[in-house]
Amino acid sequence: EVQLQASGGGLVQAGESLRLSCAASGFIFDHYSIGWFRQAPGKEREGVSILRPSDGKTYHTNSVQGRFTISSDSAKNLVYLQMNRLRPADTAVYRCAAAQDIDQLLRLWAFTNEPLPGSGQGTLVTVSS
Repeated sequence: EVQLQASGGGLVQAGESLRLSCAASGFIFDHYSIGWFRQAPGKEREGVSILRPSDGKTYHTNSVQGRFTISSDSAKNLVYLQMNRLRPADTAVYRCAAAQDIDQLLRLWAFTNEPLPGSGQGTLVTVSS
């Protein structure tokens, strides 16, 4: 069973950095793509970043381009989201999800009401101004 658990959230000030971790289990890590999603209070879910560990292919939504980096440690089945120069608009619950086809995760960027495959509880990131 595909399972992912996000952690590492917290309260930071604008301009600071935070690194989130996504622990994956139940599948062959390099056969899947992993994506980070976030949902702010009262707003639609938003796709943030996607990584395909097998070849390093990444996608980032425009608002985080140049500030966020997604990476992985295949030996530990972990995916990281390094978030730099954080803004109050980045405040949200962050969750990770996995799919064998990277296009499945990209599709979830558009279809925001569809469930995130394998995703567990999210981690809250709060950025104060």
